[in-house]
Formats: sequence, C-alpha cells, structure tokens
Amino acid sequence: MWRWVFLALLALGIIVFGFSLMDANGGDGISADVILMSVSGDTGGFAQATAPYNWQFPSDFGAHPAFQTEWWYYTGNLKTADGRHFGYQFTIFRRALTPPLSPALPSAQDDTASEWRADQIYMAHFAVSDVEGGRYFHEQRFSRGSAGLAGATADPVYRVWLEDWQVVALDETAQITQITAQSEAFGINLRLDQLKPPALQGDNGLSPKSDEPGNASYYYSLTRLQTEGTISVNDQTFEVSGASWKDHEFSTSALGADAQGWDWFGLQLDDNRELMLGQIRMVDGSREPAFGGLLVNADGSTRYLSAEDFNIEVTATWTSPHTGAAYPAGWNISVNTGAERLDITLTPLLADQELHGGGGVDYWEGAVAISGDAAGYGYAELTGYAQAMTGRF
Repeated sequence: MWRWVFLALLALGIIVFGFSLMDANGGDGISADVILMSVSGDTGGFAQATAPYNWQFPSDFGAHPAFQTEWWYYTGNLKTADGRHFGYQFTIFRRALTPPLSPALPSAQDDTASEWRADQIYMAHFAVSDVEGGRYFHEQRFSRGSAGLAGATADPVYRVWLEDWQVVALDETAQITQITAQSEAFGINLRLDQLKPPALQGDNGLSPKSDEPGNASYYYSLTRLQTEGTISVNDQTFEVSGASWKDHEFSTSALGADAQGWDWFGLQLDDNRELMLGQIRMVDGSREPAFGGLLVNADGSTRYLSAEDFNIEVTATWTSPHTGAAYPAGWNISVNTGAERLDITLTPLLADQELHGGGGVDYWEGAVAISGDAAGYGYAELTGYAQAMTGRF
C-alpha cells in the first residue's frame, strides 16, 4: 500500500548510521570514505506513474531506479500442526537520493568514488505476532545501497536484501522464494510458492492516490503465496505453514496535501479468493474517492473495486499504551463484488500490533480474522492515528 512516510525517515536514519562508519578503517578492503547526499523534496529527474504500465515478470520483481520510492512488502498468517497461530510482516523500502545518472554523484568508475558512496538508501521493518503467546515482536534496520549492504535486483534472480535480512528467488522465474530474517528475540525462515499470477491494482497496475496527475504508484500484488518454514520466538522454534501476501509498489509522488492517513486490508478468504481494500482518510473526515480495491477470484482473474463498491465501518477501538493513539480494532465491511454482496467482519488476532518507536512514525500493522459471509485471515495497516501524515512529504 502507501508507505512513503516511512521512506521520508530514511534520510535521517541512514545519515546517522553512516556517520558511525566515517572513521572506520578498512574492513574487507572497503573504503570508509562515506559520502551521502542530502534528501530533497525535488522530484525532478524521476519518472512519474501517469499511464498503465507494461509489466514484464520476473524482471519487474526487481528494482525500478527511475522512480524515487519503492517497497517490497510481505505479510502472512501461519500455523503449527496443532494450530498455534503466528502472523508476520517483512518489508524492505528503497529511496533514491538523486535521479538516475545524476551528476550530483560521481560514477563508479570515478577514481574518487568510494564503495560506501550511496545514491540509494534502504530500510526494513520486520515483525512477528505470536497470537497464543500474546506477544508482538518488531524491529527495523537502516542501510545504504552500497558496498553490498542492501539492494534489489532481478538479475540473475530476484533478490531484495538489507544485510542478512533478505527475500531471494529459488528459481529463475521467482515462482518460489525464501524469506530469512533473524533478530535477537525472533526470526523467520520461510519458503513461499506463488499460486496465482500477479494481480494488477488500479488500471493495469496504475494505482491513483488522488485526482492529481502523477499522484499515483505502479502496484501489483501476489495475493496467494503458499508458505511453509519456521518461526522462532525467544528460544523456541516452530514449524509453520499457511499463506502469505506480497505487495510491490514504485512511484515518485506522495499522498495528497490533505491526507490524514490510511486504512489498508489484504484479505485471504477460505474460498480461495482475495480482497485488497483501502481508504485514504482526509483531514476533514472524508474519504479520498480516487483509490479503490481489488477482488481476486479463485482462478486468478480480477475485478477492480471503486471506492463506491465497498464500505468500511469501525466497530471497536484500542488505545495504545506506547503512543496513546486510538486505533480501530474491528470492522464490518460490505463489498459489492459484481456478482454478490459480501458482508464480512474483521477482528484483530492481537490488540497490540503497533510498530512504535520508529523515529516519529508509529503505525498499526497486524493479523486479523475474517468472519461473516466469508472466513479467512488477513492483514490490516493503519496510519495517521499516532501522527498525521499531512505535510510529511
């Protein structure tokens, strides 16, 4: 979904991180001459999302450096053989500091260029929800796209990484991928098998965020990834299986000036359909009409959902003990799928799934259960409740 706000923090994070390396010497033959460019709000020289995109997979699983902002987002609901439930989120963000071929940075062939010199910066968010244990673990990392520390590629295979946290394809077509990430208290090692073709959001992947030309992203989803592997929490490791969801977006534009925040839902129904539903909440309490949703049928075909095709009603709230923010904590959603009216209820599997302490942007991202006319599991992302998104870009 829309995660520009997190990338706005990358500048501060990567510069602070970089300064810690400026006086380091020599490790593995890498120069510690750190040269980082300042982040500017100027989008000149970057490509804009203005027309439907000519998708080519698996190459489009990789990076799109012509655009300023990009992210690869994975969530999943997994269980052990005896039914213990876990959710996970793994997201890597890329932010360009200068446009492609910008003269602001010397080329790699320049004798003065350092291996530490970076025109791309990266951030990763990683979280695990242990439902039975009533615990939510989360961590974030920053790095620069240089010296092999972080990057994204589709050649020779799809791979996105930040240090030892990574997603990597296990075959040339990226049909099967592996996610590995380990922190001090929790970790994942998961194998994901793509069961449906990429679902193109909006107009053939052009996803508008307002009626302003260019204020949009290129956006596809892999809505059904059969998943198996292990999740570790503290000193315990669990074999798990279930389903994951992938979002990949790239753009140069940001949210509109009057956006307060957003609510996003990626829902996997037990009848082998999926729903992406989202709403941008405006400062005046209204809803941005330009953004809608998507129904993915069991055979992989899709139907665009306009903002008028679904309604989201909040049924409960939860107040964070960490930030004091009051978040929605339950929803009734009515969807006109074209063939039927679908009424579903979403319930968080844990109340506290707030990723907080992230340098000024706190948000709720967590596993939810689906009941009503359809059953299943999914993920919800809620922003603009702890801090408004207005004017952050």
